[in-house]
Amino acid sequence: MTTLITGANGFVGSALVRLLLQQGHEVKALVRLGSDRRNLEQLDVTPVEGDLTDPASLQRALSGCSYLFHVAADYRLWIPDPERMYRTNVDGTRDLFRQAADAGVSRMVYTSSVATLGINRDRTPADETTPVTLGDMVGHYKRSKFLAEQAVRELAEEQGLPVVIVNPSTPIGPRDIKPTPTGRIIVDALRGKIPAYVDTGLNVAHVDDVAQGHLLAFARGELGKRYILGGEDMSLKTILGIICDYAGMTPPRIKLPHNLVYPFAWLAESWARVSRKEPFATVDGVKMARKFMYFSSARAEQALGYEPRPARRALEDAVDWFRENGYC
Repeated sequence: MTTLITGANGFVGSALVRLLLQQGHEVKALVRLGSDRRNLEQLDVTPVEGDLTDPASLQRALSGCSYLFHVAADYRLWIPDPERMYRTNVDGTRDLFRQAADAGVSRMVYTSSVATLGINRDRTPADETTPVTLGDMVGHYKRSKFLAEQAVRELAEEQGLPVVIVNPSTPIGPRDIKPTPTGRIIVDALRGKIPAYVDTGLNVAHVDDVAQGHLLAFARGELGKRYILGGEDMSLKTILGIICDYAGMTPPRIKLPHNLVYPFAWLAESWARVSRKEPFATVDGVKMARKFMYFSSARAEQALGYEPRPARRALEDAVDWFRENGYC
């Protein structure tokens, strides 16, 4: 049984690769030319160079595969060329699943995100049924993921695509080599670069639990249905407090109003357009921080047997990994 994983060298993808290998899968990994492949070192996988914007490479990668996990996505909160993000996340996803159906792939899992879901203004945990529209999406990443999930759901409904959708919350833990935007928060905290915080909240999950949730969805998920793979709801203040306490540092005590942060984010983006380097803060990021991204994984726990570990473990494992690998 050969399984294709897109984004196999990434944060969630590499955690999933390890679990699939343990279960005896033969794994093909779709990787971009020149991409960082440290997460695949010493793993028995077959790399296939390609890109979600290159249909011919997708056809080559899918050849001989029985199963598909589509984990890859362009995950950035700021991008100089937004159209590239839509081509990758939306058009590339649609092309991949169409070709997978043509290739006879019998079971597929699509990695969406809680970014596509609605949230409750009273800060109670949202779930898979919380109302949401495209107009609620802040920024190109969220909009592109919303449209991509919509495309997958349409293929499932109209063409009987054998796909299950998972919506991870905020994965945290080892092997965040890029690192992700959330991983950068941890690194910056360890470097003493976060002297203050804003009033916001996230749902924190261990990356290895999120990977396990993918396998559970693959084995037990209902076709066409989506499942939140989350952990614990935590304020940013609490998250920074756990990181700093574990690292033996003093946590930030100053809470900044969101309106005070906007000018810095605007200036950072303005400089990024000149330098072509990702800004340390983005306007969309500040807009997102006004919302508490709290979610319930009850459906996945009840239907799939998903069992996330305490979020503190995820944060501590991330701190250990970043320190051991020279990020701070």
